Amino acid sequence: LNPWDVMLCVSGTAIACENALVVAIICYSPTLRSPMFVLVGSLATADLLAGLGLILNFVFQYVIHSETVSLLTVGFLVASFAASVSSLLAITVDRYLSLYNALTYYSERTVLCIHTMLAGAWGVSLCLGLLPVLGWNCLHDHAACSVVRPLTKSNVTLLSASFFLVFLIMLHLYIEICKIVCRHAHQIALQQHFLTASHYVATKKGVSTLAIILGTFGASWLPFAIYCVVGDPDYPSVYTYATLLPATYNSMINPIIYAYRNQEIQRSMWVLFCGCFQAKVSFRSRSPSDV
Repeated sequence: LNPWDVMLCVSGTAIACENALVVAIICYSPTLRSPMFVLVGSLATADLLAGLGLILNFVFQYVIHSETVSLLTVGFLVASFAASVSSLLAITVDRYLSLYNALTYYSERTVLCIHTMLAGAWGVSLCLGLLPVLGWNCLHDHAACSVVRPLTKSNVTLLSASFFLVFLIMLHLYIEICKIVCRHAHQIALQQHFLTASHYVATKKGVSTLAIILGTFGASWLPFAIYCVVGDPDYPSVYTYATLLPATYNSMINPIIYAYRNQEIQRSMWVLFCGCFQAKVSFRSRSPSDV
């Protein structure tokens, strides 16, 4: 057994377990039906599928040696991780809208916008996953292979370019969110003639949280995306594994950042497992900017 494959399988198992719990909690709790939790559920579903894909890839690699199965597994992983990244972008857009259009955020138009975003994200992800299955692969032309077999160089270049575009959009939106947060803090300071310590701490904490979110996302995916562009298929496979493994950690960290830190999900978790709260417990409505 290749130890790298074992680590990817272990990572996939942890990812699947973490995100399966999030999906179960959101499906179980009727109070978690706001657009914000629909987006979190979409992210958890995508990461859950990615974890299952890593497990299936390990099983099929050592049990069933088939080119067709290999293509299906790779396509499944591409679609799952693409859906995960797309869901992260949708969550970022939702957070921006909740601050930029705070007065009109809670409207049917916002719900329609979010559902449209998710439909587009999953549709594009499915198309990207189908490309290797429909023939964009290097099974019969090894010279066209990339560092991720059986994907072609042009295929991984497209995937990397898509990631860089998503990362830049998220970076721009988070910068705009930081500007809005700081402007709000400044307006509060003008109204109260000074910036209280609590407002300063809250503002600093909010900006730090956004930096951690974007930094975690970039640190996880950027090495793999860059290596896909500059790497050569003749390089040792350990380089591919060493950059791909941290990318999978992003799906392991996502539930902690976007789900388990949320008070409503924490309470629903207690209801689901411990029954420490009544099923009809009142939940405080929160905006995406608080999550």
